Amino acid sequence: MAISRKQERELLKAEYLQKVIDLFVTDEDVLRTKSNEICFPVVGSEGNEDFIVITVKIPTGANKGTEPYDGYEMAKDYEMKLEEKEEKERKKKEAKEKKMKRDKELREKKKEIAEKGN
Repeated sequence: MAISRKQERELLKAEYLQKVIDLFVTDEDVLRTKSNEICFPVVGSEGNEDFIVITVKIPTGANKGTEPYDGYEMAKDYEMKLEEKEEKERKKKEAKEKKMKRDKELREKKKEIAEKGN
């Protein structure tokens, strides 16, 4: 008996969510908060308590499934965004260093002018 695509996705999601739960259940108190979501408590290095939330989903893609989800393409896009962000940060840092150098030179010139005036 064949099952629908939606039912197949629900079964896959439940199977992999259980695998994730099994990974953490030995060390953590795993709590199920939604049909596709679990959380567990953690304590940071400063003793602060928080929760980690893990969501399992099977994306259908854009336009209600007419364009299938492509994880490889999404990973490439994410990588490109990270590279763009690093480039922006590098340019910002260079501009800041140039400004600091320019400001330092300006202060030194003002100091020289003030010393000559006295």
